[in-house]
Amino acid sequence: MYLDKLKAPHGATHRQKRLGRGESSGRGKQAGRGGKGQKHRKSGNVRIGFEGGQMPMQRRLPKRGFHNLFRVEWPVVNLAELAKHFVAGATVDLSALKEKGLLRRRAGGVKVLGMGDLGHALTVKANKFSESAKEKIEKAGGTAEIVG
Repeated sequence: MYLDKLKAPHGATHRQKRLGRGESSGRGKQAGRGGKGQKHRKSGNVRIGFEGGQMPMQRRLPKRGFHNLFRVEWPVVNLAELAKHFVAGATVDLSALKEKGLLRRRAGGVKVLGMGDLGHALTVKANKFSESAKEKIEKAGGTAEIVG
């Protein structure tokens, strides 16, 4: 096989549209750009949100509320999921949760919530625990350790 013998598979390439080459070509005169107007010109595309000089929507609407740039959102795992995926005496940490598929996105930490019941003892290592989760883990004979 030689590089000069390579060809694209059938249907992979298309002939270029030849625009503005006379009216009988089917794409002449306005070259598929319609009549007059800003988008009719060669460099006539406008930025997203531009409303033709009218005050744009994002400037017309009132600004309300507060957005905290420094808020940390922890991915959460419920006790019911831990009870379903881990056997008694197991150690549950970030890597074990990722391995079982309980954390979908890339996470730097996790918070354990107390929804559901834990029927067996587990050693759970997480960044945060809700009060009910910590209480239920200790009630089942396990330990809840906070990691940095």
